[in-house]
Amino acid sequence: MKILLRIILGFLIVEHFYAEEDHLLSVDNLYHPRHKFSFEGSPPSILRWRRDGKSYLRWDRTQDAGSKRLIQVNAISGETQIFYENRKIQAAFMKNVGLNREQAERLVRKGKFRLSPDEGAVLIQYQRELFYLHFETVRALRLTDSKSLEREVGFSPDSRFVSFVRDHDLYVFDIEKGAEKRLTQNGSSNILNGVLDWVYQEEIYGRGNFKGYWWNPDSSGIAYLQLDISDVPVFTVTDHIPRYLRQEAIRYPKAGESNPVARLGVVALTGEGTKWLDLSQYNPEDLLIVKVGWRDRTQEVVFQVQNRKQTWLDLNLGDRDGGRVHRILRETTRAWVNVLGEPYWLEDGTFLWQSERSGWRHLYHYNSKGELLRVVTKGEWEVRSLKGVNEARGWIYFTGTRRSHIGLDIYRVTLANGVIKRLSQRLGEHTVLFNSQLTHYVDTWSNLVTPPQVHLMNAAGQLVRTIYDDTVERLNDLRLGRPEFLQVPARDGFMMEAMLITPPDFNPSRRYPVLVNVYGGPHTQRVKNAWGGRNYLWHQMLAQKGYLIWICDNRSASGKGAQSTWPIYRNFGKLEHRDIEDGVGWLKAKPWVDPQRIGLWGWSFGGFMTVYSMTHSDNFKMGIAGAPVTDWSLYDTIYTERYMDTPEANPGGYQSSSIIRTAKDLKGKLLLIHGNMDDNVHIQNTFSFVHELQKAGRQFDLMVYPRSRHGVRGLGLVYHLRKMMAEYIEKNL
Repeated sequence: MKILLRIILGFLIVEHFYAEEDHLLSVDNLYHPRHKFSFEGSPPSILRWRRDGKSYLRWDRTQDAGSKRLIQVNAISGETQIFYENRKIQAAFMKNVGLNREQAERLVRKGKFRLSPDEGAVLIQYQRELFYLHFETVRALRLTDSKSLEREVGFSPDSRFVSFVRDHDLYVFDIEKGAEKRLTQNGSSNILNGVLDWVYQEEIYGRGNFKGYWWNPDSSGIAYLQLDISDVPVFTVTDHIPRYLRQEAIRYPKAGESNPVARLGVVALTGEGTKWLDLSQYNPEDLLIVKVGWRDRTQEVVFQVQNRKQTWLDLNLGDRDGGRVHRILRETTRAWVNVLGEPYWLEDGTFLWQSERSGWRHLYHYNSKGELLRVVTKGEWEVRSLKGVNEARGWIYFTGTRRSHIGLDIYRVTLANGVIKRLSQRLGEHTVLFNSQLTHYVDTWSNLVTPPQVHLMNAAGQLVRTIYDDTVERLNDLRLGRPEFLQVPARDGFMMEAMLITPPDFNPSRRYPVLVNVYGGPHTQRVKNAWGGRNYLWHQMLAQKGYLIWICDNRSASGKGAQSTWPIYRNFGKLEHRDIEDGVGWLKAKPWVDPQRIGLWGWSFGGFMTVYSMTHSDNFKMGIAGAPVTDWSLYDTIYTERYMDTPEANPGGYQSSSIIRTAKDLKGKLLLIHGNMDDNVHIQNTFSFVHELQKAGRQFDLMVYPRSRHGVRGLGLVYHLRKMMAEYIEKNL
């Protein structure tokens, strides 16, 4: 009887979330925690190619969590075999380490797995401990048993050592000897060895990547950053849920304040101590170390540094033993310099380098002295990533926008004469994963209306095998609006890329309200010929309710080269808003647009642009601003000063871009949303703006998410957020 009731209940839930006769999207069938349908498919998550280049690894999704398996797939035939199975790992730790069944089950179910470079062992990080298993010998070890947390864990290139940071010091564990060794001695809350602080991980090395050390190729030593954060101001975020409030103190430098002071050293595993690279040619208070790596042949440290304002970038070589530093080249532009990647060293000692000096990101070929040999690619399009070089054939593989500024293709170019061949055929976005031999690559493709599909291609761009091409039939059952790409001229002739979604029953004799979605930040496109996931479907849901959806990238967000971003230098907001106004003005001229019912929404930089536009224009009846920066002096040094210079050097730019100062000019209905524990754009931004709105007598709406950070996470919270936003739009637009 209970089973029958569960079946009936499940059927009723399914009917609630997805009614076939309606063919409509809803907040429920997109975001409700109990919603089980997928409108996007489930392409395989390919972890890596194996070293032989003939097979790759993926998780087996057909297994339950307790028996999760890593599967090896023969790339060409598609034949699979078990690479390792969690049940066997569980048994090994019960037998050799002394874990009981419950402990072993938790370890393999919840632990974070890392495969060794030689693919012969796995490292598992669970809670505050590290575990190791060698597959062939079934040797299982507990590497650590400390009250302190081991962070930024990894293998050495030869798989013989495990490295990690504990209490701000760098350690290695010798697997053969079963012994731990401490490599640095002075780590503290103010001195960070091998681990990054908040601003370095957020703005330089990648959000969530706190790893600040790099093994040399022969596994004999490690280059690492030491950050002195003593003078970096502390910002506190508060968790209001506990009975007694819990506070997090974060070293966070706001624009104009002290950055971490960085040093770069090399420590050998032999215990000789750190040898620091000689950076005396630079002012330590005006120095950012933005990339670190190694040159295989010479065992030199290859690193890049910038000044605080990021108006130049030096590529340097450092001697690991003597600490001597030699500058190879310096990059400059007429504004700021972006960090684009590491040099790609060729067998003859020359290297490929990516630069935006022309205003567009392209490839350049240099000799070892830093002398330019040739410009490899050029034109009014961008190289987006360098994928590898087949030196025997003289081919360089890269992704770029040569065919379309709103797409991404895979190309190869000859090093000798710069002849380019496009390998990808279908318009859209192609992201690729090459094997190390560059004979094959996995191509994940999507376009605006097609969720990701996965194919195996050979190096000539020919299809070898379809890995996944589920067309997600459920999408075909929905009454979706018609999306269309457009080009819209700004007042000075710059051609902006735009996308319009019209309602499924669009009637050009009617007038429709418009919802504008904006981000607007430098080089961050929203108009792309790529699958947009649930955000795209949420917009389609609103189109089904009778709204036109309008997304038009202002020039600095267009992806059309660095040259399109430079005009905003030292003055956020003004030009971006003018472009937004021009796009909306073009749309308002259409007879099927209701010019009195135009709304705007965005998050983060898009939240800033939403509020900026609503305090500098009367075009918008309604706006939703999520986690907005309201005054750029409240945001972090490295991001803000790259584009705005410092508040001391550019007081006029900071003043004109502050929407706290223009709060009194707010027009239209505004909903502000912010996570209370946002450690990126602090809720201080929203509260400062709210205070000015209140003093000016301006009414507004506010939703705060306790414990949420810069984005709202968790199925229940996301459901609440999207439902609230949809209802606010329907009520006020």
